[in-house]
Amino acid sequence: MDIVIDTSALISVIVGEPERNKIIEITKGNTLIGPGSIPWEIGNAFSAMFKRNRLSIEEARKGLLIFVGIPLRYIEPDFVKVLSLSKETNMYAYDAYFLDCAIRHKAPLLTLDKKLRSAANSLNIDALEV
Repeated sequence: MDIVIDTSALISVIVGEPERNKIIEITKGNTLIGPGSIPWEIGNAFSAMFKRNRLSIEEARKGLLIFVGIPLRYIEPDFVKVLSLSKETNMYAYDAYFLDCAIRHKAPLLTLDKKLRSAANSLNIDALEV
């Protein structure tokens, strides 16, 4: 089964947050898919962690090694649909990329982001609970 995984869930796995084991359990044996923006979002998340002194450069380097080891299939967004979803859900396009991916691939969304999960539910996208 395809599962759309967002950046919040990936970061949780990469930095060893409490949800890590549950996310690995849910995704094991499934195909992880998501928009091609994920690597840039990972970098942005790391930079935000630097600002809060939650992550060192060495930890980020180790995190990148973990990230590149996660098998992800990148999906090209339908940008017209993404903009419609962004407007409809009042969310940034970066969040709408994940919604678009889930809709077009009829795949559940795995996210730790409560607003994104709520938007997914409003669009009848199955949002996996962690």
